[in-house]
Amino acid sequence: MTTFKLWDIPGGIHPPANKRQSTVLPIQYPPLPGRLIVPLEQHVGAPADPLVQVGERVLKGQRIGAATSFISAPVHAPTSGTVSLVGPAPYPHVSGLPAPAIVIDSDGRDEWCPLEPCADFRALPPAELLARIRAAGIAGLGGAGFPCEVKLSARPADKIHTLVINGAECEPYISADDMLMRERADQLVGGIEILTHLLEPERVLIGIEDDKPEAIAAVRAALGERPWQLCAIPTKYPSGGEKQLIQILTGCEVPSGGLPADIGILCQNVGTVVAVYRAIVHGEPLITRIVTLTGAALERPMNVEARIGTPVGELLAFAGLHPERLHRLILGGPMMGFTLPSLEVPLIKTGNCLLAATAEELPPPPPALPCIRCGECAEVCPVSLLPQQLHFFALGQEHEQLRAHHLFDCIECGACAYVCPSHIPLVQYYRAAKAEIRELEQKQLKAEHARLRFEQRQERLRREEQRREAERKARLERAERARAQASASPAAEPLARVQAQKPSLSEEQKRLKIAASLAQVALKKAEKQLALHATPELEAQVAELRAAAEEAQRAFEAAQSTEAPPAPAPAQAGEEERKKAKIRAALLRVQLKKLEEAAGATPSAEQQTELQAMHDELASLQPLLESAPPPSEGLNALKRAKIELASRRAELKKAEQAGAPAEELERLRAALAAAEQALHAAEDASGKPAPQLVRVDKHPVDATTRALKTELAFARAELRKLERDPQADAAALDAARARLTEAQRRLEEHQRE
Repeated sequence: MTTFKLWDIPGGIHPPANKRQSTVLPIQYPPLPGRLIVPLEQHVGAPADPLVQVGERVLKGQRIGAATSFISAPVHAPTSGTVSLVGPAPYPHVSGLPAPAIVIDSDGRDEWCPLEPCADFRALPPAELLARIRAAGIAGLGGAGFPCEVKLSARPADKIHTLVINGAECEPYISADDMLMRERADQLVGGIEILTHLLEPERVLIGIEDDKPEAIAAVRAALGERPWQLCAIPTKYPSGGEKQLIQILTGCEVPSGGLPADIGILCQNVGTVVAVYRAIVHGEPLITRIVTLTGAALERPMNVEARIGTPVGELLAFAGLHPERLHRLILGGPMMGFTLPSLEVPLIKTGNCLLAATAEELPPPPPALPCIRCGECAEVCPVSLLPQQLHFFALGQEHEQLRAHHLFDCIECGACAYVCPSHIPLVQYYRAAKAEIRELEQKQLKAEHARLRFEQRQERLRREEQRREAERKARLERAERARAQASASPAAEPLARVQAQKPSLSEEQKRLKIAASLAQVALKKAEKQLALHATPELEAQVAELRAAAEEAQRAFEAAQSTEAPPAPAPAQAGEEERKKAKIRAALLRVQLKKLEEAAGATPSAEQQTELQAMHDELASLQPLLESAPPPSEGLNALKRAKIELASRRAELKKAEQAGAPAEELERLRAALAAAEQALHAAEDASGKPAPQLVRVDKHPVDATTRALKTELAFARAELRKLERDPQADAAALDAARARLTEAQRRLEEHQRE
């Protein structure tokens, strides 16, 4: 290996390592737990969604939780067994609150689900490799827990020129990565090959602290002739931090608030790299990890490959826990870890160490004293911050000052609190201040979104109001033009065109033809409304308009049959005027009702103008309508008969469309026939000539065919009625089906004859 230039980082400390006691034994394998608790959130980002239900049997490696967003990761069953709970369960967090999880009762078989190993990963495209890494649920095993696939694909447009493999493991007590490199260096090298195939970096740097000679030797032997650089870096805390290791190996500093990918560098922990190797080559999802079990309360400190979801109490019991000596149980190291609330919480993907410390080993911190401005915290800060100033700003909740002094560049390594002579828990203040700032940012973001939504809604309402106002103005202008044309010419323009085209007609014939045309127009509009909304009022109105149209048409035809009609008497002229007024009034009523329904309770200015114009025109026609002699009783009876006939016809049509029973249809047909007879009788009694009814039988049907079709219709109606009845007897149904089949057969035989 050629010599390699290393850089130094500012600050740093040298606490006692306390790693030897956990590296005496090789990696051990604890027994299979009887119950495993698999939290749905073991990574940075959105928690997974459960894919299984209580009582469902799962296999080892089966996906039981699906990723829900881009920054998320699935979770898998660590063994085979039965799901006993999907819901809140103990969770390794400083708050001690439960979190959503899937609890699996092991069946002892440890039966794998089907896996998809890949003997030659170079044959797979990069997208397929990334998909397999994501499907394996790999998150950063160094403690951060960032989804590996997201980190590998976060900068597709930026070239990653340097891949850094983090084997520093600088925090005291933790030796999981050290033992991994000693015993599985070949898998580490295989994982690096997969990452280099994905990223195609110009160089690969492997950083290991020089207090791990066995790991350095094992990795160097596994590298062989590969052109990657293995760098033994000086032992100093926190040189294992991502940004600090990059600075030591490359001399480059990650920008404030930025990521290593911003400067073309990507860093991965050795445990994460091995998990990538096992996911691609063997097809195994991330269901185990190496965890350090250490502390003076344990009889046999060691490193174990434990299953995700194993209760930490069982792991400590495997290492010989003395409960009476246990003072604090810390997940992680003494510098950046936190105290666990109980022994029931499960191991998660980011749990690299369980420190079972005695009171002598980690005594309670003494009471905090006022800051004496000694400056030691600033000297050891690895990111060159001013911890004492941050402390004062955090106490005063001066968030702008905290931002100005780069609070979020703090990696919370705890070096400042370690050297503080006043025993001030500085990192706790920083964490609380960060949480406050993030909460305020979320509130401000929500308020800004609410403001934008409100402004966008107001803008939409304003545009909609402008559109409606423009439409109202356009309607008013059209109405004004129509009224101006009507006032300038009493006769309608269409009628004038008709009169100009038919100069041969006499004045009386022209008037009668116009009246007949207007009556037909009013009748057609009313019939369209009746087809859409069949009501008794509209049926009566249609019958009235139909009678008026027929009367106007007969008057026109009678006048047209006379070549030289005599001049009408004043009484006759008055009768024709009343007829025209009656037709016009009927048309106006239909239009008025339609406009009132469209306007609703609050008509617009234009609609009010149109309504008033129609009311005025109806009022002007009223004297002429009232001057008509009252109709005789015979004519009134005729009108009522026509209305009754229209109502019976509408009822029959509605029943036929609804598929009413045959008995109901027969009753309605009989009522319709009675209404027709009543209409004929009323026409005879009214003294008016009865209309000539001409029935054309386009398809003559003989009596036998008619009888057979009637029988077929009755048989079909009877069967449908029985089929709709849930309590119908099976024998009756069979008889009805036999009757229908027989009726169809007889009709077909008769038609073939």
